[in-house]
Amino acid sequence: MTTTWLITGCSTGLGRALAEAVLERGDNAAVTARDVTAVEDLTKAYASNALALALDVTDASQVAAATRAATERFGAIDVLVNNAGYGYRAAVEEGDPGDVQTLFDTNFFGAVAMIKAVLPGMRARRSGAIVNISSIGAKVCPPGSGYYAAVKSALEGMTGSLRKEVAPLGITAMAVEPGGFRTDFAGRSLTQSATAIADYADTAGKRRKENDPTHGTQPGDPSRAAEAIIKAVSSPAPPAMLVLGNDALSAYAAVLDAQRAELEEWREVSAATDLPGADGE
Repeated sequence: MTTTWLITGCSTGLGRALAEAVLERGDNAAVTARDVTAVEDLTKAYASNALALALDVTDASQVAAATRAATERFGAIDVLVNNAGYGYRAAVEEGDPGDVQTLFDTNFFGAVAMIKAVLPGMRARRSGAIVNISSIGAKVCPPGSGYYAAVKSALEGMTGSLRKEVAPLGITAMAVEPGGFRTDFAGRSLTQSATAIADYADTAGKRRKENDPTHGTQPGDPSRAAEAIIKAVSSPAPPAMLVLGNDALSAYAAVLDAQRAELEEWREVSAATDLPGADGE
């Protein structure tokens, strides 16, 4: 049975790789980008099963139009992948309010808008999958990425609750946490604050674009990430969280170990806050 995907942010990187993998396997895909010309080549290569759509996820009218066009062309949307987004680096004190608002409008509220647009159809069919692309940054919270970690943490928290809400309706929701992948994320897709405060030079400052040499050296292969996402979505029991990359696996495990150790270290203080007798004594 052919599956229909709607993927946001397909011009480059993981979104592009996923669109190509989905189309190559014969599935249908509505491939979207703010500049539709960036994905029109896919419709030429896969004329029978690709639909190129202009989509800015912060524009409610474009969200509605893209969802409607994909449904009219393919009959239904089986899988939504919220991939559109970008990075933002700044020490928390350096962050510009307007920049931060735009970051959340795109990376979080844009994803929410897409979810709300496709859920009525999925609920009617009692089937579907929603995939929200997060980042290992939501777990490791690097200096200089406080706002990005916050927006991805918000996305993950929402996804966790959504998963429980839609599971009885035959729908699954999953977050994906990639590590470093060889994409434009740390290049063209990465923004930063205009202000740089000298006191943060040795923390957030080291991760400003002019000081960060990692772009182009990331270990992850976007094509292999795409195959992993397809495998997870196609599984009878998709995971709540799919971690991508050995770097992300190691970082995630280290965070969990540190959290467990700290939880135990402070257990006595934490447990002492209940009202007398509340523990059943």
